[in-house]
Amino acid sequence: MKKLIYILVALVLVGAVAFKLIRNKEEMATEASVAEIKSEAISVQVTAPKVGKIDKSFNAQGNFRPVQTLTLLSEATGQIQQVSKRKGDRVRQGELLVQVEANTAKADLATIEANYEKAKRDLGRFENLASGEAITKRQLEDARLQVQTTQAQLINARQRVAKTRITAPISGEINEMYIEVGSYLNAGTKLYDIVNVDRLKLNVKVDEAQVLLIKKGAKVEVKADVNAGQTFPGVVTAIAAQADNSLKYDVEIEVKNSNANSLRAGMYGTAAFEIADTRDALLIPREAIVGSIQDPSVYVVENNVARLRKVKIGTITQDQVEIAQGLKAGEKVVQSGQINLRDGLKVSVL
Repeated sequence: MKKLIYILVALVLVGAVAFKLIRNKEEMATEASVAEIKSEAISVQVTAPKVGKIDKSFNAQGNFRPVQTLTLLSEATGQIQQVSKRKGDRVRQGELLVQVEANTAKADLATIEANYEKAKRDLGRFENLASGEAITKRQLEDARLQVQTTQAQLINARQRVAKTRITAPISGEINEMYIEVGSYLNAGTKLYDIVNVDRLKLNVKVDEAQVLLIKKGAKVEVKADVNAGQTFPGVVTAIAAQADNSLKYDVEIEVKNSNANSLRAGMYGTAAFEIADTRDALLIPREAIVGSIQDPSVYVVENNVARLRKVKIGTITQDQVEIAQGLKAGEKVVQSGQINLRDGLKVSVL
């Protein structure tokens, strides 16, 4: 039993010694690596902070939507006799789209016109008789009421005839068609979807910093992603007063389409907001920042040694950062090569 205990103790001691030797070897290797790094200069590229104007320009993406779109419903009742425009056709406001059977409505109109003319003649005769007190006051009032009633009927009958001729309420293109010749219409029957793409809306989303830079009425350059070479003039027409759930603000831009209507509703587009800040600022490239935007630092080269320095930043653009505190114009700031750097290491400027 004692022999077994001695063996176990011996094994434990041997293992401890082996672990210590391995650990010492790793520490020595690490120290050697650090020493090697310190002895060899790390190649870096540097830049100098410069005073300049802040370019706050930015792009925002969204979808084109028609400014004007509607679903046309029938106000007439009857059978369709003629369909003048079909899906894909371009229409002008007031142009004939559908002709509904109008014989019944026209016959009713003729009857009511005759009744109206008779009522007017009767009223004229009664007014002459009333001067000689040949009729009662009640008879005269009834004659006047009959004229008013038939006049209202006449207006309605003319409207029914007019509604058999269905015209385009807006200019645009027929995006969808729901009827055919011979179809029977009731009031409320769906006829067409008409979309006006002469002018379009580009709806984009911007963040809280960007929304403060945009003004209603501002001019914007717009491109369609499918045809990036062509630009369209746009105007900001609406800016959301409240952010959505993703803390983004909706901005609406109205865009005038080309004569060929090369923009289509549903396409993706990009709006370029050109915004120049008039004040001077100390600027460095964005890639020179080490760490997070909340806790930024930069490496400054002093006598071929990299020194990590805390900075305070101001405005951030797509490729530049404003340095509010921590740097001076002309200092050497590492722009590329920071991945291998630590404070105090030698560097070689490329």
